[in-house]
Amino acid sequence: MRRIGVLAVAVLLLLPLAGVVAADGPAVRLSAAQAGTGGSVTVHGSGWRPRTLLMLLVCGRATPSRGVIGGTNSCANADGRAVTTDARGAFAKKLPVAEPPVPCPCVVHVATVTGTPAQADAVLAVAGHPVAPLPAEPSGGRLSVLSDTRLTGSGSLLTWFGAPPSRTLVFTAGNLGTTPVKDPVFRVGTAHGVFAPQWDDRQWHGTLAPGGKAQIELPVELSAGAHGDYTVSLKYGGKSLAEQPWGVGRPWGVTLFWILLCLVVPAALFRAGMAVVDRVRPRRPAAPRLRRTRPAPRARTRPSKPLPPDSPAAALPWFAPGEAPGGPRSAPGDDSPTSRTTPTRKGPT
Repeated sequence: MRRIGVLAVAVLLLLPLAGVVAADGPAVRLSAAQAGTGGSVTVHGSGWRPRTLLMLLVCGRATPSRGVIGGTNSCANADGRAVTTDARGAFAKKLPVAEPPVPCPCVVHVATVTGTPAQADAVLAVAGHPVAPLPAEPSGGRLSVLSDTRLTGSGSLLTWFGAPPSRTLVFTAGNLGTTPVKDPVFRVGTAHGVFAPQWDDRQWHGTLAPGGKAQIELPVELSAGAHGDYTVSLKYGGKSLAEQPWGVGRPWGVTLFWILLCLVVPAALFRAGMAVVDRVRPRRPAAPRLRRTRPAPRARTRPSKPLPPDSPAAALPWFAPGEAPGGPRSAPGDDSPTSRTTPTRKGPT
C-alpha cells in the first residue's frame, strides 16, 4: 500500500510536466474571434521559448494552414505590438485591431524576432474589411532547404567609405513535390536588431525536377552606411525556410572623413579670417628711404716735381717721418732727425 501511494503521488507530480511536453509547439488564442477597426483583442500565447521577443501583427490574405501570403507586406505593421514571453514561455498582450493593406481572410500573426524562427496564427474576422478568396495554391512542387545557408563575398574599399554592403546567400534546395519547379521566386528579407525584415523578391533561373536538388545563389544587399548585426531570412511560398546572421562592420572611412573635415575646415576659416584682417587693418606710414650716394671719384694727382730750393713753398716747415709736431726739435745744424743725449761719465780731472 505504501508503494502504491508513492507511485500515485509521483504520477500526480508528473502530470503537469506531461501536459507541457505534450504541447505541440507554440500556440496562440484570442479573447474574441471578431473585432472592428479601432477595437482591440487580447492575444494569449503558450509553448514559446522562455524570455523570447515576439511580434504581433494583424495580417490579411492569410490562414493558419497556408500562413501569411506575401509576408509582412500583407500586415498592418504600423499597429503591431512586441511582447516578451515569461519564464514558462507564455504571454498575454492587448493588440489593437487595424485593417491590413490586403483583403481578408485575416489572422493575428505571432512570430519570433530573434533566435530560432517560430510562428503561429489565430483566425480573426475584421468587421467591415473586404474579403477575397486566396490565390490558388501551386500544386506539385514543394521546395525545402537541404543544407545550411551561408553568406559569401566580402567588402571593398568603397564599402569602407559607406557603400552598400552586399553578399550572396548560398544554399542547397530540393524539390520534395511531385511536379517540377521552374524559375522559383524566393523572398529574401534583411532585419536589423528587433525591427521587422524588409523583403525583396529574388528569382532563381532554372528547373528543379521532383526529387532533385540544386545549389542556389541569391544576392543580398543592404542600404548605404549599414553596420551592426543583421539577420537574412529566406521564404518560399509564404513559408520560412532559413535564417542567417550577418555582422556588418562599421564604415570607418566615413568617420575618418568627418575627423579630417573637422580639422581642415577650421584651419581654412582661420587662414581666411587672418587674410581679411590683414587686408582691412590700417597701414602704418612707411619711413622715408635714404638714397645711397656714391662717393665722389677721387681726382687723380700727378706726382709733383721737386721744388727748387729757392721757392717759397720750400721754406715751409717739414717734419721728418716719425716726428710729431710740438715734440723736441733737433738743434740747428744737426743732420740726424733725432738727437739722443747720453749721460757721460765724469772722469777725474
